[in-house]
Amino acid sequence: MTCRNAVLFAFLAVSLATSTVLAQTDDDVIKVDSSIVVINASVTDSSGKSVGGLGQAQFHVFEDGVEQKIESFGSEETPFAAVILLDTSGSMEERVMLARAAAITFLDGLRALDVAAIYNFDSKVAVVQDFSNSRDMRDQVFDLKANGMTVLNDAVFKAADVLSKRPEKRRAIIVLSDGADTMSGKTAERALKAALAVNATIYTVDMSASEDISGAKRRNQSVLREFAEKTGGRFVATPGGLAMRDAFRRIVEELGAQYTITFAPSNTNKDGKWRSIELRISRPNLTIRTRRGYHAPRK
Repeated sequence: MTCRNAVLFAFLAVSLATSTVLAQTDDDVIKVDSSIVVINASVTDSSGKSVGGLGQAQFHVFEDGVEQKIESFGSEETPFAAVILLDTSGSMEERVMLARAAAITFLDGLRALDVAAIYNFDSKVAVVQDFSNSRDMRDQVFDLKANGMTVLNDAVFKAADVLSKRPEKRRAIIVLSDGADTMSGKTAERALKAALAVNATIYTVDMSASEDISGAKRRNQSVLREFAEKTGGRFVATPGGLAMRDAFRRIVEELGAQYTITFAPSNTNKDGKWRSIELRISRPNLTIRTRRGYHAPRK
């Protein structure tokens, strides 16, 4: 990684602590059984700068509009695990080098206990660099060439699966793609559910050509934006050069410094339904970025 700083802040993720991740089939999302919800959130001021020093009494958690009792609260800098997904499909032919440079920028910001893995996806998903805190990129990443179809949804699902096996509370998926899925076996909804189930915040970076103003590009951007917004991440639209480097620096910074809140939902029904989450803060003129909710476990 090479630089840091841009506008990407706060994320909330619902983790299921003391959870059991069950085996997958092609027709299943990742399932988690837990009675504890963990929220990771970042708070910023009007200039986009992270705000520290807030106490538990200033936060209020609501699930489906009902306030929940906060079980624990922390604001420590916590290590994170991230999976970087590099789109190397045929449509990315002119932008693979730019995506690789962005990944280098991200790795450069890792702290001693942070870890990241790199996967590429085209007609299939493959690991090119396993989890480590190394800031160096292995040679095989530089050998990647654009070719084949695009399995974006399958890649997000795979990233969620590998993150489910990590011990870190904070987990992220960084997607560098033009958003055009052409071959996935998984739907975008199934991939999103998998990410939500394992407490993964998705950051998506639109790698399409800046001069492209087609309807297809807008539709693809919509998919990338949906992944980011529903998990509490950030969508970055067709950046380049310094803007992209700054964006990736900021992602690393926000992943490491967040507020962590846990609660035991008052609704104990194991019905698999969507539960909306709202995190409010009593101090004025601050922005809190959170995910929108989670799917309850199912019997």
